[in-house]
Amino acid sequence: MTGQETNEAETVALGALGWTLADDARAERLLALTGLDAGELRARIGEPALLAAVLAFLEAHEPDLIACADAIGRSPADLAAARRVLEA
Repeated sequence: MTGQETNEAETVALGALGWTLADDARAERLLALTGLDAGELRARIGEPALLAAVLAFLEAHEPDLIACADAIGRSPADLAAARRVLEA
């Protein structure tokens, strides 16, 4: 894996995180399911494990995965690939 692949995966994940947090109900569900609180989320925003968890959260609910991918101009497969890169 190259640094460029990692940077691209982080960019995808940050876009997905922004989309997720733009909706209060979805943001609350993310925090509830991950066990994070808002402060911890802010503190860890650049960590690959956290970004991978956000993508896994979206993958677990296909309608959100598809809507997010569409909103950020990516395919659902791009989001899944980004998660795999971040988990490596």
